[in-house]
Amino acid sequence: MRRSLRTKLLAYAAAGLLAAGLGAIALPGAASAHGAMMMPGSRTWLCYKDGRTSTGEIVPQNPACAAAVAQSGVTPLYNWFAVLRSDGAGRVDGFIPSGQLCSGGTGGPYNFTGFNLARNDWPVTHLTSGKTIEIDYNDWAKHPGTFSLYITKDGYDPTKPLAWSDLNPTPFSQVTNPPANGGPGTDDGHYWWNATLPSGKTGKHLIYSVWARSDSTETFYGCSDVVFDGGNGEVTGVGNPVTPPPTTPTTGPTTSPTGGTGSGCTAMYNVAGSWTGGFQGQVMVHAPAGAAVGKWTVEWTWPGSQTLTQLWSGTATSSGSLVTVKNASWNGTIPAGGDTTFGFLGSGTTPTTVNNLTCSTA
Repeated sequence: MRRSLRTKLLAYAAAGLLAAGLGAIALPGAASAHGAMMMPGSRTWLCYKDGRTSTGEIVPQNPACAAAVAQSGVTPLYNWFAVLRSDGAGRVDGFIPSGQLCSGGTGGPYNFTGFNLARNDWPVTHLTSGKTIEIDYNDWAKHPGTFSLYITKDGYDPTKPLAWSDLNPTPFSQVTNPPANGGPGTDDGHYWWNATLPSGKTGKHLIYSVWARSDSTETFYGCSDVVFDGGNGEVTGVGNPVTPPPTTPTTGPTTSPTGGTGSGCTAMYNVAGSWTGGFQGQVMVHAPAGAAVGKWTVEWTWPGSQTLTQLWSGTATSSGSLVTVKNASWNGTIPAGGDTTFGFLGSGTTPTTVNNLTCSTA
């Protein structure tokens, strides 16, 4: 893989590093931010919520979310916070082509094109026109910058591809460096600010979010489907996924995650990126639906001669091919049915699966 892509992947891996247990390595480039709208929820965020299961597998129930996965694969749902362009520099119309607004074009690290699909059945947030609400934007990684929210014009048709001409050209809300609660590196951590919704709106609309970092050219884009019907932030269209029984991990393509069971929690391994001689992986740790987790330990063995070179959002030790990862001080507690994620860099041939993946609360 080209060196420029390797550099980009390494830069993403450095986002919000909470490295422990292993010596840090020097990474080229600036650390990458990550985030997405949580209220009103973006398509990637709500489809991620729609498809979560206790095993860590993401199986969308919403038909639009399932169609997005059919086009783009499941990897975007494990990276719901990464609809970005590293060269965006806050640019909108004239930079992102019409019809590709929800994916941020095609120049980002992941394929989000399935989220451009013109459909009337995406998960939707119910709102009241003219009301002041709290906007929540996930801060998977924190960075200074400006958030701008645009809304569709009257007469918007969700069954047609979203074009720049469908949006009012002036943001109805714009804020720089808002406060944050919780995070980084969690589902719940978020920036927040109060915004007054446009008055006179009825029926279905779309809120388009742009987060332009001030310390780099990296820019995030997102589509949030809303309906103005007197609602107060209720979300519909997010299903109740059926939890499949635990299965023995099998080898598959890099876009297919590997699941692991254990005592009191489950873990899911996924490849986030790879290059010649190295790779980036991530593991999602899930608490069972009926019980919270107070601390967790994930273990696996490499299928070959791979080695762990860096890890964040946890503490790691290695002994031969065995890797043991324990929670960091801030992400050990997982509510019932909830999850947390840690990531890492490895050297060697990219493993599409790992062996003996287990999770325990010991």
